Amino acid sequence: MEAGEARQVAWSFLYFFSLLCGYYILRPVRDEMAIRAGVDQLQWLFTATFVATLICVPLFGLLVSRLPRRVFLPLVYTVVCVSLLAFFAGFHNTPDNIWLARCFYVWVSVFNLFVVSVFWSFMVDIYPPDQATRLFGLIAAGGTAGAIAGPALTATLVGMTGVKWLLPLSAAMFAVALICIQQLLDNTPRGRDRPLQAAPALGGGMLAGFRMLLGSRYLQGICLLILLYSGASTFLYFTQAHIVAAEMADGAQRTRLFALIDLAVNVLTVGAQLFATNRIAARFGLSTTLALIPALLIAGFLILGFAPVLSVLVIVQVLRRAGNYAVMKPAREMLFTVLTPTQKYKAKNLVDTLVYRGGDAVSGWLYAGMRAIGLDAGAIALAAVPLCGVWLFTGLRLGTQFDQRRRDARVEFTAGPDHLLHSRTET
Repeated sequence: MEAGEARQVAWSFLYFFSLLCGYYILRPVRDEMAIRAGVDQLQWLFTATFVATLICVPLFGLLVSRLPRRVFLPLVYTVVCVSLLAFFAGFHNTPDNIWLARCFYVWVSVFNLFVVSVFWSFMVDIYPPDQATRLFGLIAAGGTAGAIAGPALTATLVGMTGVKWLLPLSAAMFAVALICIQQLLDNTPRGRDRPLQAAPALGGGMLAGFRMLLGSRYLQGICLLILLYSGASTFLYFTQAHIVAAEMADGAQRTRLFALIDLAVNVLTVGAQLFATNRIAARFGLSTTLALIPALLIAGFLILGFAPVLSVLVIVQVLRRAGNYAVMKPAREMLFTVLTPTQKYKAKNLVDTLVYRGGDAVSGWLYAGMRAIGLDAGAIALAAVPLCGVWLFTGLRLGTQFDQRRRDARVEFTAGPDHLLHSRTET
């Protein structure tokens, strides 16, 4: 760290710490609200989340484009803090309000798509490339610490305070993030105050992302991968909700369990990222890396099918989520590195939001249909095994296509500028 950077880095570190700490305080509360709202109604919550995402994504893009960061950033976190205090007041006055629980679930599920994105957009905006290369690792460590502190606080405090008092605690963490933002804005060099979307426009209409998906089998394969991942994850999440609701009657106990799951996931993720993630991809290649988590889930769903109990569910869920954060998501992001800039932004945004949330909604109704015809948690777990098998095959195939595209890009690069005019990376 060079002279004069310590203050700005410290505020950035604290910003990311408080952001993820506040979110991970809320996440177990969100999962508890899903159970309060009725485990047989989860498919409606997933559908509502998808619809809310459809509404919020273009609205968010419009605000980011139109407002300078000195207005937009404080506005985002002020809305989060005020919303949390409003939910707290609602739960305090009507603790058994099912519709309030449902609204809270959807609200948390939607806002978490944006707050981390806003953070990194801000970081990219205030740190030049040379500083970013040196300092982003240290700043990211603040988020890691917050992701561990948040569920640890929830697990420790929920038994003493009850579930609703976690909301003002989370609001306090987002208020700290708001203070950090103001400090960073006040110390931004004059002349750099510009909208977050400062890069040149990529052009194209609002349907450009859809056209890219329709015209590229590679992008369609990525969409299929996301849909299969989302389906398996949704099946496991719904199974978790049903088993936890059946075995634990107390809301504070359920929230504590969800917090402990988050804590185990985040600690295991950090360990894997430090010691395993890079080695797996480098040694075995992207195809094998993409196939690891579906292979793990095939075994997990088979075990859960014959022993659908809470202890097995917790182990499978922790391994699945940690494997996703440490292995699956980095490998999935690598798939986009061989695309054009336009595809990376327009098509990727579509995949990360609408395709992902749409997969959640469809999978939720599929799970509900299986329950409606009389299948129990064990039978549904076994039904998920073929789904994971298709996911595994899709990952292997995409990894092979990625390797081919990377080899083609090297050939095109070495062939010289004239050959680049005939690049086939759009197909």
